[in-house]
Amino acid sequence: MPETPEQLHARAVDALRMPPVEEWETFPFDGELRPRSLQPPVEREAPRHGAGGIDCGACAASDDEYLWTIERWRLRTVKRPAGLPVVLLLEPRAHYGEPGDLPDDLAAELGVLLARIERAVRAVGEIGRVHVCRWGDGGEHLHWWFLARPARMPQLIGSFAAIWDDLLPPTPEKIWHENLAAVARELAQ
Repeated sequence: MPETPEQLHARAVDALRMPPVEEWETFPFDGELRPRSLQPPVEREAPRHGAGGIDCGACAASDDEYLWTIERWRLRTVKRPAGLPVVLLLEPRAHYGEPGDLPDDLAAELGVLLARIERAVRAVGEIGRVHVCRWGDGGEHLHWWFLARPARMPQLIGSFAAIWDDLLPPTPEKIWHENLAAVARELAQ
């Protein structure tokens, strides 16, 4: 039987440790850090934005707000230039909360789209890697992130790329729009 959240919390409270991330070339911070205290499990998790499709921003958005659209999927960018050269989000048109909620035909289509969009982002040029990520704790409308790491910048590799995106100065507006246009052109083919 798996541990309950309460059992995990009790075991972890006194055992939290800081991994040796300050030794990692990819760690974005200098200096000593320590983990925060682990809070006890909550009675119930708060509902995510757009739960059940109610007041869902993605459901209400028009296609004009997206970089690229097809019959059952839409691809958007973040509202303003980020630190990484390209940051995109892929969403199904219909409201689904979890990957396991997708019908099999839509899930199969998703696999093809993940590869196609990753190739389109690499076509921008000078992209070292495209991280395809799934976080869903903020909004319930299912979405996948595409984070493009600049080529020849190994310090930005791995899971810290998302943090580096917040730390780096924004990509200049003109270059940001050129990068997005290159992705859109590649997807239009």
